[in-house]
Amino acid sequence: MESTKTLVLTQSDVRTLVEMNSAVVAIEAAFEAHGRNETQMPPKVYLDLPEFDGDFRAMPSYFGNSAGVKWVNSHPSNPKRYDLPSVLGMYILSDPASALPLAVMDATLLTAIRTGAAAAVATKYLARPDSRTVGFIGSGVQARTLLSALEAVFDDLVVVAADASNEAAEHFAIETGGTVGDLATAAACDIVCTATPVREPIVRREWVKPGCHINAMGADAHGKQELDTQILLDSRVVIDDWVQACGSGEVNVPLDTGIMSRDHIHAALGEVVVGLKTGREASDEITVFDSTGLAVQDLALARVIYERAKRTGVGLEVDFVGSTA
Repeated sequence: MESTKTLVLTQSDVRTLVEMNSAVVAIEAAFEAHGRNETQMPPKVYLDLPEFDGDFRAMPSYFGNSAGVKWVNSHPSNPKRYDLPSVLGMYILSDPASALPLAVMDATLLTAIRTGAAAAVATKYLARPDSRTVGFIGSGVQARTLLSALEAVFDDLVVVAADASNEAAEHFAIETGGTVGDLATAAACDIVCTATPVREPIVRREWVKPGCHINAMGADAHGKQELDTQILLDSRVVIDDWVQACGSGEVNVPLDTGIMSRDHIHAALGEVVVGLKTGREASDEITVFDSTGLAVQDLALARVIYERAKRTGVGLEVDFVGSTA
């Protein structure tokens, strides 16, 4: 009989196994499957813990030969309070036929990589092909994986780093050979990536130039918003998932207040990837990708990591289930 052992992969294991080019390919395939309605992805479940300045999210999904669930948090005060990352996650990858847990792996790095890869896929379809400058509003861990993923799609990108912490922006600029800029300078780039935890808009409409593409990555819970609503009203808006984005993405506040209607949203990215909807149509239009992070993205990347681990012998096999013989 086949082994019933489960592969345990630490964050250091995942780091050795994941590679950004293959991650972008996997995430694009996940968007394609989602666009063809070949996935099951119940809405993300939130466990709010305001007394701890945080929350947990449970994210199950299924497609192809895999099923899985991610248990992940957002605790913005973790670095100062506990010297821990703001985001910590674990992933359980299962065989959908037998329900055998194939792997349990760190999902902290997985989350950062798949988030960056999702932005890269969106940028591939929505940004101008001649885009060269990329502004980062928020220069933390996520900015680094965003840049790594974008470099899998675009060559010779020039970085402008902005952050509430000037020290964080300076570190990122030094790492990337870029420059430190204020919010307005970063928002004036060809590609703009916002990755902050703010609940009030910090990017003004007048800063954004024609032809810009924005990856709005920070709004991932109800009430969060990074962009001036007028930016959305003046843009071709593409979301990652209709249910999830409308409830917790960049568009959630304008929708709730009635300033914007669902009719203004052009498409979900999967619809663009499979050709059901168009991507960018004019060089001078502004495009926005509203990313909330999809469970099918985690699943696709977890499967790639698991299969490479099996091929290379990385990880620890644990007999959680025991023999059924």
